[in-house]
Amino acid sequence: MDVSMSFKANKKSPAPPSHEKSSWPELVGVQATLAATAIAHDRPDVAVEVLPPGAFLVPGANPKRVRVFINGHGAVAKTPRVG
Repeated sequence: MDVSMSFKANKKSPAPPSHEKSSWPELVGVQATLAATAIAHDRPDVAVEVLPPGAFLVPGANPKRVRVFINGHGAVAKTPRVG
């Protein structure tokens, strides 16, 4: 069963100023759907990827992406960050 999800806000924005939020430590332990929604609200200019344990990852940073790593219970396992 593939539980990876991708969220992207409908609204297109120009590149964010340097003071935009780039990490969400407060979301560790929160359910993935709520966390992805919060990130998309804070940063509508990035794509949010929710990834289950053991998901295959293409290496490399992407300033238009936030990866949300979840545990086996669907909660955020580590701090989501832009890149």
